[in-house]
Amino acid sequence: MNIEEIRRFVQRESYELTIHAQQERLAEDLDILDLEEVIATGEILEDYPNDPRGPSCLVLGYAGIRPVHLVIGWSSQTGSEARIPRIITAYEPKPPKWVHARLRGERS
Repeated sequence: MNIEEIRRFVQRESYELTIHAQQERLAEDLDILDLEEVIATGEILEDYPNDPRGPSCLVLGYAGIRPVHLVIGWSSQTGSEARIPRIITAYEPKPPKWVHARLRGERS
């Protein structure tokens, strides 16, 4: 996946959030502008080209000074071959799963 391509869609407000992403962003006290800022300033931290649900990636960016991870994939719009970014989940990376925003913790 390409962060610049994702940014172009987001700048046009052409993207979607899954129900899970909506629930997670609310639980993490993130608003839509925070998610857009994460994408505008973020980078792809991990790429998942072989995800069974379709290619996706983990984006690390910041909402103010707060690190935020977004998992983003592609969604086909109904009745069209066009695709748009789909935010699958949104969360602040925290221990024990994450040592810091760029480094995963121990896997059990």
